[in-house]
Amino acid sequence: MAANYTPMVQQYLEVKRQHQDELLFFRLGDFYEMFFDDALTASRELNITLTGRAGGLEERIPMCGVPYHSVDGYIAKLIKKGYRIAICEQVEDPKLAKGIVERKVVKIITPGTALNEQLLDDKHNRFLVFLQQEGSRLCLVAADISTGECQWFTGEGAEMLSSVKEQLYRIQPAEAVIYSGIDNLDKLEAWLKAKLPDCAVSYYQEENENADYFAAHFADSEYADDALVHSAAEHMLRYLHSTVKADLTHINRLTRIATERFMNLDATAIRNLELVKNMRDGTKRGTLLDVLDFTVTSMGARKLRSWIECPLLDLGQINARQQAVAELLNNLQLRTALTEEMKKIFDLERIISRIEVGSANARDLVSLRSSLAVLPGIKELLNSADSRLLSHWARNLHLHQEIYDTLAAAIVDEPPFSIREGGMIRSGYDMELDELHSIAKDNKTWMQNFEQKIKEESGIKTLKVGYNKVFGYYIEVSKGQSASVPDYFVRKQTLVNAERYIVPELKDFENKILSAKEKIEQLEYYIFNNLREQIRAKIPEIQETARALANIDVLASLAEAAFKYNYVRPELNNRSEIRILDGRHPVVERLLERDIFVPNDTNLNSTDERMIIITGPNMAGKSTYMRQVALLVLMTQMGSFIPARQASICPVDKIFTRVGASDDLATGQSTFMVEMNEVAQILKYATKNSLIILDEVGRGTSTFDGMSIARAVMEYIHEKIKAKTLFATHYHQLIELENTMDGVKNYSVAVKERGNDIVFLRRIVRGGSDKSYGVHVARLAGLPKKVLERANEFLKEYDSGEPQQVKAAPQNDGGMMGSLFGSALQQRLANMDVMSMTPIEAMNTLYKLQEEAKREGGAL
Repeated sequence: MAANYTPMVQQYLEVKRQHQDELLFFRLGDFYEMFFDDALTASRELNITLTGRAGGLEERIPMCGVPYHSVDGYIAKLIKKGYRIAICEQVEDPKLAKGIVERKVVKIITPGTALNEQLLDDKHNRFLVFLQQEGSRLCLVAADISTGECQWFTGEGAEMLSSVKEQLYRIQPAEAVIYSGIDNLDKLEAWLKAKLPDCAVSYYQEENENADYFAAHFADSEYADDALVHSAAEHMLRYLHSTVKADLTHINRLTRIATERFMNLDATAIRNLELVKNMRDGTKRGTLLDVLDFTVTSMGARKLRSWIECPLLDLGQINARQQAVAELLNNLQLRTALTEEMKKIFDLERIISRIEVGSANARDLVSLRSSLAVLPGIKELLNSADSRLLSHWARNLHLHQEIYDTLAAAIVDEPPFSIREGGMIRSGYDMELDELHSIAKDNKTWMQNFEQKIKEESGIKTLKVGYNKVFGYYIEVSKGQSASVPDYFVRKQTLVNAERYIVPELKDFENKILSAKEKIEQLEYYIFNNLREQIRAKIPEIQETARALANIDVLASLAEAAFKYNYVRPELNNRSEIRILDGRHPVVERLLERDIFVPNDTNLNSTDERMIIITGPNMAGKSTYMRQVALLVLMTQMGSFIPARQASICPVDKIFTRVGASDDLATGQSTFMVEMNEVAQILKYATKNSLIILDEVGRGTSTFDGMSIARAVMEYIHEKIKAKTLFATHYHQLIELENTMDGVKNYSVAVKERGNDIVFLRRIVRGGSDKSYGVHVARLAGLPKKVLERANEFLKEYDSGEPQQVKAAPQNDGGMMGSLFGSALQQRLANMDVMSMTPIEAMNTLYKLQEEAKREGGAL
């Protein structure tokens, strides 16, 4: 059957056979065309017209296409939907082709290898991760080809999968490539689908290949002797080379994710503390990143995110960052001047990446040149810095003067987008190019001189020399003068009132002009590629400069945040204590705008205040306070100043959080099961150097079950783990533990009662509380008055501990006794602990009461 297709369709089918897993974009002239099933898929997903094309058989083959100049937008849409794209280009000049033009796939675009600007977030890395297991070790290698970053991590033993998941959640990869032989692969796939829904999953098929990419990319790597790391990195590089089809020399530095150097944050903590994404819509708004981000470069923005997700443990490193921030905070002139210069820096990491993979254009070189132009000024500003860290990064700023001078001489200020059509290279840079431009520009003068000359030779004063795209250059003579033309005039075209001729001299000139234009385009492209090669030779040094700029930008950003928001430098201690005076929640205080945030103190240590039990009303601020403490500790360890009057903070190795209520439908887990899983993780991995935040443990089950679990968890942490812990609860019976367990202290959120109303004072004060005000919260939520009155009647009964005479519910309009509380419902209410209800539980319970009341006795 294939033999009956036209040669072009046969060529397409041959290429497609090698790319069954990709949508094939097949270049035909000015369009990328798709055929057969690919056309059906693309037309549906892109909402473009599906048409047909004669292919050699009676039935036309399905076809759709997109213009080559706007293909990036279409590719971005398909990549976001999880498709892989193979780009098949014409690799032969159609003018020189003998038969069908040669075509081949020049790159495969996947979610993790896309360099399309419509897919890249300036402030976020786009990682591809490769996963490979060997025995009891699972290796993760992550690469961002848009920046050249490459890092690895191994999980070992029984916890290898959970530790790798922790890194996956932090990295948030665009694509995960899985090597065969991973244990519990189905669980990993389910987890990826549930927790990282935007991560495309693909599977690595090993091919017989002798290339040693590891040696080429990481020649001096200290990890070459680790067989698993070497193998996983090698396979990942093979995957990248097979898709991107470029040298990728900018991936030249393999770093280990050294978890022992950083505070470890699991997926739950990253989510609950809303460090980089909020829990409402997944955006940056209302996150710690949003508050601290005053970076002025894309590289700095990505680095800030990394600092937030990987706080330091070493006091010396933290102090070095604090010193740099302090200097920039106190030196307004330096900070302002530095920021103004940094604003002129383009995204060097991604420019270098585009240069390396061959997708850069002359505008990228202009951006690189503009960035290099400001480096001397930045270096000079930092030469006077006292901070050890600022001085270190200043030394790593390479000026690249030779590259700057070359680009300044070579590239025009506003080059065209295309690198194939000339117009990029300055006059005076290349002598041969200048001569060709002179020929091309002088054609008008030459034509005027030639016309005058030919008039004199022929004696025909009315002839004209002209040009059109169809016939090229010509001599036009009126019909009345055509009998007088010389013999060497060759007729080319007859018009109604004129004849058009050519002569050898004019034809030679035409060939020279057209040849000059073509040579200009070829020579400029050649010069551009030479410039690209000169830059490629300096990629490692430019990357080092980019890293220095990113770190300087983050330090300036933290100083700006401290200045604008009145932050202070926390003291660092190794006494295992966290003492904060008038601490404020960094995010909430910004969202309050004109309202005043109420500050609170915190005292935690390893002796007499190791575990704090926090009780008090719903909606009074317990959860906000606990998150606040966690965020202030995290900010301290990333080197930031913090919102407080004064603070002395010891580093913690991990922050664990158990807050909020949510189910996990993807894995079939109920709210309570999710809660218990999170608590189990805390009890398993927390150490005496950890900070634990527990909010309403046991809320998802019955009162006595929940209280029993809560107490058992507290005792285990107190006796076995000995971690500093904040424990918020509505189980007021637990406040008695202060009298029986050393290091346990009661605190509560202060309120002021005014009749039936309460005022939340938002102050954390010493001592426990035995009220939750759940019905008050229900009133704020707008539940019907009758329901609230009924709830208060029963609340009085429960408070007294004795049955009360509660009046029956009113009759409905039909005169039937519509008692709200039938015997079954009454039994349920008798077993309900209203005082321990959270706001959500109170509203849900009262809502159900109302619904049952409507069903049994009519509307209240």
